[in-house]
Amino acid sequence: MGSGETSPTMVTPHQNIQKSLDSKPESRVVLDTPFGFQENVEDLTSRLIDYFANSVGTSITPVKLRRPDSSPSEVAAAVASVMAADWVFAGPGSPSYALRTWQGVGLAPHLDDVLKRGTLVLASAAALTAGTHTVPVYEIYKVGQDPYWLDGLDILGRHTGLRAAVIPHFDNAEGGNHDTRYCYMGERRLRILEAQLPDDVFILGIDEHTGAAFDLDSRIVNVFGRGLMTVRKGEHIWTLKSGDSASFDHVAQFGGVERRIASDPIVMPVDVEHVEELLDTGNVMAAVDALLELDDLDRDLETRATVHALITRLGHLAASPRVNIEAVVGPYIEALLQARMSARSGGRWDEADAIRDRLTSLSVTIRDTQEGSTWDINSS
Repeated sequence: MGSGETSPTMVTPHQNIQKSLDSKPESRVVLDTPFGFQENVEDLTSRLIDYFANSVGTSITPVKLRRPDSSPSEVAAAVASVMAADWVFAGPGSPSYALRTWQGVGLAPHLDDVLKRGTLVLASAAALTAGTHTVPVYEIYKVGQDPYWLDGLDILGRHTGLRAAVIPHFDNAEGGNHDTRYCYMGERRLRILEAQLPDDVFILGIDEHTGAAFDLDSRIVNVFGRGLMTVRKGEHIWTLKSGDSASFDHVAQFGGVERRIASDPIVMPVDVEHVEELLDTGNVMAAVDALLELDDLDRDLETRATVHALITRLGHLAASPRVNIEAVVGPYIEALLQARMSARSGGRWDEADAIRDRLTSLSVTIRDTQEGSTWDINSS
C-alpha cells in the first residue's frame, strides 16, 4: 500500500483480505517496528488496533519489536508471534529504522514464511523495505544526505521473481511549490537514485491511497484504491490503474527486466516445522532434544531468533495455568532447564537468558546453585 493504510479507502481491501483468512485474532498481528522509535508508539499502536476493530471489523494482536538490540526474550516473543501468524501488517514510520531492526534480529525468513500460509501487508514506510533496494527517506529528505540506497529485504523478488525497488507515496503532492513525488524524492533525486540501480532492477511505484496485491498462486498483480501502480525503467513508464491487473511476466516485460527468482527463500539450519509439530502434538521432550541438536551449528541471526522463539513456545506450555502442574508442567520445565544448562555450557548466554526471562515472566522461579537449578511456580 502506497499510503492511506488506515483510511476509509482501504477498509474494503482490508476486509477482503480478512475474509480470505481462517484464523484467530492472535494469528493476525501488527508489527510496531517502523514507528518503534517514536515517543508516542503506544498511542500509534492503539490507533491501529482501533482502526481494524471499528472500521475493518477484525481483532488484531500488536507485536512489540522496537529496537535491533531488544532483549533476547522480547525478540523471541516477537518472532514467535510472527511464526504463528497468517496475517502480518506493518506500516508508517521510518523505512531505514524498520529495515535495520528486522535485519538485526533475523526476521526476514519468518516474513517469507507468512506468505506460505497467509498474507503480508506492507504499507508506506514498510513497503519501502519489500524490494531489492530501500530509499532512506528521512535521511535524504529531512537530514539532507545525498541520494543513496539501502539493501532491501527483497521479499518481492524472492516470491515473484520481480527485481524492483518499491517506492510508495509515488504521487505525493505535499510540497506545493517543490516536487515531493516519489516518496518526497522529486524527479531530480529520483533520477540520481535510478542511475545507482543495477541494470536488472526497475522502480515499482505505488500511489497514495493505492495498493498492489501480488497473488503468488495466480502470479497476477491486482491494483486497488484511488491511484496508479507505476513500472518505471529510465524514460520508459507503464502504469496500471485501480481495477487493472497484469501477470508477473508482463510487469517484468514492461520493467525491461527478466523475471527470475532473485534468490532462494532463506533456509535456516533449524527444522522449524518439525519442532513445531512436536510441540503441537505434545512431544515436548523430543522438541527439546531437537533444539539441543543445534549445539554444533553456527549461530547466525536467523537461527538464534528462531531458537529463541521456539523456547518461548516451550515457556508458554510450561507455565500454562490450564494444565496439571505435577503431571505436565514439571517435565516441561525440567526440559527447559536442560536446554538452559546446555546453552550456558556452550556460552550461548542470550539463549540461556531467553529461557530464564520467559519462565520468570510466566511466574516460574529458577534458583541456580552449585548442585544445579531448581524451580517452583506460582499457580494462583
